[in-house]
Amino acid sequence: MTMNLSASVNHPAEALVLARIPAIVRERAAAVRLMVFDVDGVLTDGSLYYGEGGELQKRFNALDGHGLKLLMEGGLKVALITGRSGPIVARRAAELGIAEVIQGVRDKGAALTELAQRCGVQLNQTGYMGDDIIDLPALQRAGFAASVPNAPGYVSQAAHWVSTLPGGSGAVRECCDLLLASQGRLGAFLAAPGLLGPGAIQ
Repeated sequence: MTMNLSASVNHPAEALVLARIPAIVRERAAAVRLMVFDVDGVLTDGSLYYGEGGELQKRFNALDGHGLKLLMEGGLKVALITGRSGPIVARRAAELGIAEVIQGVRDKGAALTELAQRCGVQLNQTGYMGDDIIDLPALQRAGFAASVPNAPGYVSQAAHWVSTLPGGSGAVRECCDLLLASQGRLGAFLAAPGLLGPGAIQ
C-alpha cells in the first residue's frame, strides 16, 4: 500500500534538492507517474564481471535501491527496461518489489510506449533514465528524460536533466530524490525515517 505523502510541501530538504533545478525540469518531474530506468550504465556502472565459470556479475548501489523503494512508497510506478537478458536483473527487481521488468529489448521507444499504455499513463506523465544510443528513442518520447554524466554527449543532450553522480554510484537516487521533491513527497519520508520498516531491502 502506498502512502499519501503530498502534504509535505516546502520541506527544507526539498528546497535543497530543487535549488539548482530549472522550473521547466521541476514541472516535468512533477508530472511523472511512471518512472522507467535502464539497467547497465544507470543502475550499474556499466561494468560486466565474469567469473572463471563464465558467470556474469553486476554491482548495484544500495542508495539507488532505497530511492526506488521510496518512489514506489510515494505512489509512483517504477519499471526497468534493458537490452540485456538474465536472472541478475530479475533478482534485483524482485528484491526491490519492481514488478515491471522488460528484458532483451532492442526498441526501447516502443517498449516505453507499450508499457505506459498498459499502466494507463500518458507519455507526458512518464519518465525514462538511460545512458546509451539504444535509450535515445525512449528518452525522446518520455515527458521527463534523464541521463548520467558518463553517457556520450549526444545521448545526454537528449535529456531534460543529467545527474551529477555517475551511473551505478547514486545517479538513480539523485533522480528519485528529484522526482519526490518536485512532487512535494520527499519531506514526509524525512519526517518518518522508519517508514520502510527495519531491515528494508535496498
